[in-house]
Amino acid sequence: MSRVGRLPVTLPAGVDIEIGPGHVAVKGPRGELKQHVHPDLHIVRDDSGVVVTRPSDRREHRSQHGLARALIQNMVTGVSEGWSKTLEIQGTGYRAEMDGHTLVLRVGYSHLVRKDPPDGIEFAVQGQLVHVRGADKQVVGQQAAEIRAVRPPEPYKGKGIRYQGEWVRRKQGKSAIG
Repeated sequence: MSRVGRLPVTLPAGVDIEIGPGHVAVKGPRGELKQHVHPDLHIVRDDSGVVVTRPSDRREHRSQHGLARALIQNMVTGVSEGWSKTLEIQGTGYRAEMDGHTLVLRVGYSHLVRKDPPDGIEFAVQGQLVHVRGADKQVVGQQAAEIRAVRPPEPYKGKGIRYQGEWVRRKQGKSAIG
């Protein structure tokens, strides 16, 4: 049996879950999230929290078992604590600023790059750091990836936008033949 799928999802105070055929909805202080799950899986709320079980050991059921439990856990964490990704901007003259809710990036192009947050996501700038926060882990990760894609770190000087703590492999530049 799946090691991840076997674990119950504990519900913190203030988080409510609605289980229907083929979907799960979680509501908490940071918002409401809905997720479709495989209709064959059995999702039950009991004393210890939410338990996901599968009807058989078919490959499809095994693969969906741990996935469904992890998605439910991510939704519960998102509506109770929220998710966050931090990006670093490195390079001379490279910077980010907020214009209302819009993120404005100055990263070496002849124009400013503007990024509007989707519903449920907020951007924050603190010096050379850009914080992406929200309840939905998938959307937070996608927005962070789209911001990074504006100017990914280049391997010679390391300039660009990278995840905080990301290690960029540096290459040696041209060398004199002599």
